[in-house]
Amino acid sequence: MPPQTASTYSNTMDIIKAAADSVPHGVPGEYTLKIVATGSQGKFVYLNTEKDYRDQRAVTVALHPSVISQLSAKYGMPPQDYFIDKKIVINGEAKRVKIAFISQGKVTNKYYYQTHIRLMDISQLMVLDEKA
Repeated sequence: MPPQTASTYSNTMDIIKAAADSVPHGVPGEYTLKIVATGSQGKFVYLNTEKDYRDQRAVTVALHPSVISQLSAKYGMPPQDYFIDKKIVINGEAKRVKIAFISQGKVTNKYYYQTHIRLMDISQLMVLDEKA
């Protein structure tokens, strides 16, 4: 994937296709993304490129619990609040992840796929437009 300039975004459909084509491996790269929605589940926080995280065009940045407090300290607020409408560059591995549907607290045999880039260290992340 070619390096991104500050004025362009990575094509999420290209990221998703590359991740799907490389299963079970991921695709390392530098990705420039606009975060439009966030969410959390358990100890993880998720930054999404689409309002609906289930949208097949969405790429999700999965924040490992060990970096959430570091990001909160750095930016003075929880990452799920800070990163809305921010343009970020993340160095990581885009990987296709199978997500199971849960019904009445139990995993069902239904599932879908998401493309995740896992953030394990805050050095993988740069915010391009702090005033976005």
